[in-house]
Amino acid sequence: MAVLDVKFRLPVCKVGKVMRVQKEKREKSHGHRRKKPERPKSPSSLTVEERVLWKDAGGLIASPTKEIMEQVYVQHVISPLLGSKHVDAGIRILVSREFLESIEKKVIFQRPAWRVDAARVDMSRDSVLLMSDHSLFPLGTLKGQPFLSVEIKPKCGFLPFSRYITERNVIKRSITRFKMHQVLKLSQHEISELSEYDPLDLFSGSKDRVQKAIKALYATPQNNFRVFLNGSLILGGLGGGTNKTNFVTEEVFEDQLKCVIQAGDGMRTESFIQLVAEAVYNSGVLDRLLEAQKLDNLDIEGAIHAYYDSISQPCLVCREMGEDELPHRYASLHSIPLDESLKIVKDFLIAASLRL
Repeated sequence: MAVLDVKFRLPVCKVGKVMRVQKEKREKSHGHRRKKPERPKSPSSLTVEERVLWKDAGGLIASPTKEIMEQVYVQHVISPLLGSKHVDAGIRILVSREFLESIEKKVIFQRPAWRVDAARVDMSRDSVLLMSDHSLFPLGTLKGQPFLSVEIKPKCGFLPFSRYITERNVIKRSITRFKMHQVLKLSQHEISELSEYDPLDLFSGSKDRVQKAIKALYATPQNNFRVFLNGSLILGGLGGGTNKTNFVTEEVFEDQLKCVIQAGDGMRTESFIQLVAEAVYNSGVLDRLLEAQKLDNLDIEGAIHAYYDSISQPCLVCREMGEDELPHRYASLHSIPLDESLKIVKDFLIAASLRL
């Protein structure tokens, strides 16, 4: 789902909210933007095959637009898996083109140049998703005391174990998706250096390894770690990555922690990392997230075969294989009942949406 996360406070009711605003890719051809094709009128935004796949998922197949479908997906698929207290599906509100234009102008300087070049706010939308700003605590909860909130994007917490992973892709069994994406992003100049963060540490269930993961996220926040003091960002970047936490950043951050953490100079950041690690370790939410991510137990290299069976099409993957590769490796996948194929595809898609 392509969205912009925009921090925006409603001036009338003074309540912090976050808007998720749909974006679109910029056209690269000679500075001209092609006219977008009109969206087809349909009682459902899903294809025929998708309606078969999600027929039991609440009102998902009746969603008239992709945006509403995504919100219903969070409500009826993700929330039951992770627990409603850990999921905010938000509400959709109508907006004007003028409003979206003003948002584009406000956020453009907060986003890295490569993101600005790649995409912009989609002005054709008529609604946005309004969610609670979870960097803030409910009014009156802390009775005027200063508070910290931390945002973490944990990524995929396990190495795939599917027997369908081919020899040419065997690296997936030993190197995490996050680390492979780091190398790709570095080569494409989207980041300036590799992060030492390893999602396997965060999901390990070991207090020491969780603390190691938080320390690595603090050292290189990129787009995966943000810290807010009283709702204001004090570490990490908005709308994109940020470089390694240098000496100056460390000094400023240490000083800003004075009002929250009582410790000697040079010790507040260390105490902060320990507190965050303790909170993550004791929350239990990562266990539920990891369990949901592991719904994909065949990897894409197995799930793709079930996909072709679920849409009643010849398997293009098998067709492109040589005779020496094909024989018995995927025969069992192609012989299972249709409802099992559908479940494999459905579980793969759910897991994929939870490891981004």
